[in-house]
Amino acid sequence: MNITALDLNFLSLPDTIASYLIEGPTGYVLVETGPASTLPALKERLADHGLSTADIKHILVTHIHLDHAGAAGWLAQEGATIYVHEVGAPHLIDPSKLLISAGRIYGDRMDELWGQTVPAPAEKVVALQDGDTVEAAGLQFTAINTPGHAWHHHTYRLGDIAFTGDAAGIRLKTSGLVDLPAPPPEFKLDVWQTTIDRLLAENFVAIYPTHYGRTEHVSGQLEALRSLMEESSEFVRRRMVAGEERDAIVHEYIAWNHARMRAQGLSNFAIAQYNAANPLYMSVDGIMRYWRKKLDA
Repeated sequence: MNITALDLNFLSLPDTIASYLIEGPTGYVLVETGPASTLPALKERLADHGLSTADIKHILVTHIHLDHAGAAGWLAQEGATIYVHEVGAPHLIDPSKLLISAGRIYGDRMDELWGQTVPAPAEKVVALQDGDTVEAAGLQFTAINTPGHAWHHHTYRLGDIAFTGDAAGIRLKTSGLVDLPAPPPEFKLDVWQTTIDRLLAENFVAIYPTHYGRTEHVSGQLEALRSLMEESSEFVRRRMVAGEERDAIVHEYIAWNHARMRAQGLSNFAIAQYNAANPLYMSVDGIMRYWRKKLDA
């Protein structure tokens, strides 16, 4: 078995979004498609390995956010079978609601960021539940339900490693810094804390976050994510209680995070990579929505 991170060069920035090409005994599996805007880059990276999209018969996506699964419809139309969380499966077949939701967040940048998302043929989409297994290319993957970032999120175990999507947070190759992607509408602090506990209990020797690359510092990354999640949520909550407006909180949250990154020695270029992988204003919106629902309950 061989695993290669395919750099999708999102927004012309390297090491920001990965698809993982896995060579098994009888073929190839892809984990994550990336957005439709990076489909040309995906095809180029596959060609580097002597492959085309026609050689990819099995694709696992951790969840249906456009940076992870936006090109799934294109690849399904070319013959690949897409494996996805049961909650996300209908939105790959008919992405209209997904695109409306994303449009509220990204506005007139939708095309620039994500390209044209197309429907996947229903017969090419396999809906998975927690604990389901996928036999592909002579390999066995197990779906692990890992909500918190999104309700429709799976981590995929392959032996003693796992492909974690966003469930283990973001840790780009440029540094060891862990970042929190907490977009609306589904960020849930308490649920994600339970997911972290579950991932720790799996005792993986290595994980492959989509943003970006293999890490063997599994418990360190997960505990750093837990701490940042708590600190970030409290940062926003205190300002909400004090009556600050959303835009002011966004400004302060971005400044706080950039200061945290510079304290870790990140360059401006590295900060730009993190901003592309995880726009910080989205986490403010996600965290604020979480606290509003808690306060209204």
